[in-house]
Amino acid sequence: MKVLVYSAKDFEIKNLEKSNGDKHKIKFVPDALSPTTAVMAAGYDAISIFSNDDASLVVLEILQEMGVKYITLRSTGYNNVSVKSAKRIGLKVAHAPEYSPHAIAEHAVGLLLALNRKLIQSNEQVHRYNFLLNDLVGFDLNGKTVGIFGTGRIGSILVKIFHAFGCKVVANDVRRNQYLENHYDLEYLPLEELCRTSDVISINTPLNYETHHIFQEPLFKAMKKDVILINTARGGIVKTDDIIQALKQGDIGGYATDVYEHERGVFFKDNSKKGIQDEQLKELISMPNVLLTPHQAFATKEALKRIAETTIYNLDCWEAGKTCKNELGFETIML
Repeated sequence: MKVLVYSAKDFEIKNLEKSNGDKHKIKFVPDALSPTTAVMAAGYDAISIFSNDDASLVVLEILQEMGVKYITLRSTGYNNVSVKSAKRIGLKVAHAPEYSPHAIAEHAVGLLLALNRKLIQSNEQVHRYNFLLNDLVGFDLNGKTVGIFGTGRIGSILVKIFHAFGCKVVANDVRRNQYLENHYDLEYLPLEELCRTSDVISINTPLNYETHHIFQEPLFKAMKKDVILINTARGGIVKTDDIIQALKQGDIGGYATDVYEHERGVFFKDNSKKGIQDEQLKELISMPNVLLTPHQAFATKEALKRIAETTIYNLDCWEAGKTCKNELGFETIML
C-alpha cells in the first residue's frame, strides 16, 4: 500500500519506519493536510494525519478524487475529521486509541505541580542567583478536592493518582465508573457543583458539540478564586476569551494547559524568528498564573512507539481486507 504521512515530525519517523519494515511504501512530508496540500496525496492508497491536520468535508472530497481510500490518525482524538462525511463518500478512517493514557495523565500532574509550586519561576530566579522564597508559595495537594471532568482512560488514571496524593476526588461524566466509585471513593457531581467545590479541576474529555466551550464565564464565576484548571484534552473545550478575563479578574487562580483553542498553524512549528500574530495566545503566555506547553503530553518514548505500531496495524488490516478494530463510524465515541 502506498501511504503519504502528513505532518511528519523528526521524532516520530524512526518509529514509523521500524514498525513498517518493508510492508508499505511510505513517504513522509512535513506539510499539514489542508485544502491546498490534499492534492499531494494523488496516487496514494492511504494517508496518515495528526491531530491538527484539516480533514474537513472539503479536504475529504479532494482526497477521494485523488484516489485515497484510507485515513489513519496518529492520535486518539479525531475532532479534526468529519467522520460521518468520510463514511458517506467511502473513505475509511481509523485512530490510535489507548496509545498511552499514562503519558497524558502524568503530564497533567506535572503541569499542576509546576504551576502550583512555581517551579518555572523558581528555576528562573535561581539562574539569576535569587534565592528568595517570597513569591514561591504554593499549596499542599493532600486534603484538597480535585475535580475530574471525564473519567475515561486518562481521567481514570488521574483519579487513582490524586487519590494517592490524599485528595478527595470528584468527577463529572455521562457514564459513571463504578469501579472507581467503589475502590477510590470517587463521587460523581453535576459539573457546576464540581466547579464550586474543587481546588483543582482537570479536563479529560473529547472535544465535540456538547463539550465545545463548555468551560466559559458562568463556570469560571462558579469556581473557587484560587482554583487551578488543567487542560490536556483539547483547547476548544475552554472559551479562550472567557478564561483570559477570568484570570485577569482573579475569578480563578491559574491555568495549566497543553492545548490551545487556535493552535493549528502555530503549534508544532518553530516560530521563534518570525514570532506569532495571535494576540490571545501572546496574552496567555505572558500571564504569571498560566503554564502552557506545546501539545507535548503524548510525547513519550512509549507513546510514540505505540502510535507507530497502531498506525501500521491499521494499514495492515485494510490491505489484508480485515476488520480494523480502530476504525471510526457513526456510533464511535472516544473516551
